[in-house]
Amino acid sequence: MATPVYKRVLLKLSGEALMGTDQYGINRAAIERMVADVVEAKALGVEMAIVIGGGNIFRGIAPGAKGMDRATADYMGMLATVMNSLALADAIKQAGLTPRVMSAIGIDQVVESYVRPKALQYLEEGKVVVFAAGTGNPFFTTDTAAALRGAEMGAEIVLKATKVDGVYTADPMRDANAQRYPTITFDEAIEKHLEVMDAAAFALCRDQKLPIKIFSILKQGALKRILEGEDEGTLVHM
Repeated sequence: MATPVYKRVLLKLSGEALMGTDQYGINRAAIERMVADVVEAKALGVEMAIVIGGGNIFRGIAPGAKGMDRATADYMGMLATVMNSLALADAIKQAGLTPRVMSAIGIDQVVESYVRPKALQYLEEGKVVVFAAGTGNPFFTTDTAAALRGAEMGAEIVLKATKVDGVYTADPMRDANAQRYPTITFDEAIEKHLEVMDAAAFALCRDQKLPIKIFSILKQGALKRILEGEDEGTLVHM
C-alpha cells in the first residue's frame, strides 16, 4: 500500500457535484461515485473531514428566494447543506465507513452540534467528519467554512473538488489553448485574478499557510492520486 502524502485533509465538495446530470437535488449515483473515492482515500489511512455546499438544493427554490433578505437566504442555504450532509453521511455509512455529521447551527434532533475537541476525536478514531451549515453565519460561503474547519482541524491541505481539473490560464471550456497550472503561489493567484476560492476563504488559507488543491471530482480516482502525490489538479501554496 502506498504511503499517503497527507495524513489529515479537508475535502470541500460543491452541492452541485451531487446533482449529477439533474438540474437540482441529489442524484444518488453521483453521490455514491464520490463516496467510492472517499473510501479509496480512507483505505490509505488518511484522516478526512468534509464540507459540502447546498447550491444543488437551494437552486430548486431560488426563484422563490428572489428579493429575499440576504441573511434569511443564507440561513436557508445552511439548512440545505445539512440535508446534503445527511445524504452524504448515509452513503458513507452504506459504503462501510463511519460518518459523523456536525452542524454549525443548533439542530440537535438531527445532527450533532459542532464542537472542535469532539471533531478532532472523531478524526483520530478514523471516522469521516462531515461539517454542515457552513460557518453558522450569514454572508460567509462554504468555501470559507472549508478554510476555517481545515485550519481548526489541523488539516495539511484543503482539497477543493470542482468540475474542472485545476486552475487554468483561461477558461478551458472556451479556450482550447488554455494551460493548466500544476502549481501556483497564493500571490500569483491574486496577481492573475484567478478565482481559486472566494476572497475570505482564500485569505484565510494564505494567512494560515494552508495549501489548496483544486481538482476535478468528475475524474474517477483523482482524490486517491492526489493523496499518493501524483500530478493531479493545481496546488496553490505559499
